[in-house]
Amino acid sequence: MRLGLISDLHGNLPAFNAVLADLESEGVDQLVCLGDIAPGPQPRETVERLQELDCPVLLGNWDTWLLEGVPPLSGSTGELIREQGAWQAAQLGESERAFLKELPFSVEVDLDGLAALCVHGSPRSVMDDICATTPEVELAGMLNGSRPAFLVAGHTHVQLARPHQSTLFLNPGSVGLPFYSRPPGEPAQISPWAEYAILTVENGRISTELRRAPYDVPGLLELARDSGMPHAEFWAGCWLSA
Repeated sequence: MRLGLISDLHGNLPAFNAVLADLESEGVDQLVCLGDIAPGPQPRETVERLQELDCPVLLGNWDTWLLEGVPPLSGSTGELIREQGAWQAAQLGESERAFLKELPFSVEVDLDGLAALCVHGSPRSVMDDICATTPEVELAGMLNGSRPAFLVAGHTHVQLARPHQSTLFLNPGSVGLPFYSRPPGEPAQISPWAEYAILTVENGRISTELRRAPYDVPGLLELARDSGMPHAEFWAGCWLSA
């Protein structure tokens, strides 16, 4: 079985379409989206495209924030991001809001007898960051008592595969806002590609693929500038050149 994994679409429809085209050519058996769908220059359009796929979709922190309000954020850009979030929430119609309200916290997928537990951050919280440097004891706490064969999560916008005891952890990265770097207290630098992953279990063998898909990033930035999203020029300035 081949499981396609996407996360953190962040209202980037061109990147999302590029990833879907790649996944279609690969012939995956199932697709799971790990949340954070709408915040970005095309909130409504991205949710609508995801709804067409009829695949499991999980709740992310931004999905809740767009429904309930973005909390105070730290750093020099926190208030700018909050203002963007208010605009993005206002772009959603009743259908999109109802869709986000019904998203589950987790889903378990059976891969030829092996359980893949899919969440946004961790089994404990959508806000947990699982990184390459996360100590084993902290990661054990984040598992919250679960011991799946695979733990699949997003949230950090960084692709990662690492083992933890009997569990293989996999982060597909971000479709719409993949982090190249995130200096402390500074705006993130965004990579000029879309990220996703494929997890395959076949005849007792396991393979993980962390993938990148190219798309028209300059076209996306022009779209963002024309969208009416607040601070679009600042947002566009975070992207690296291809």
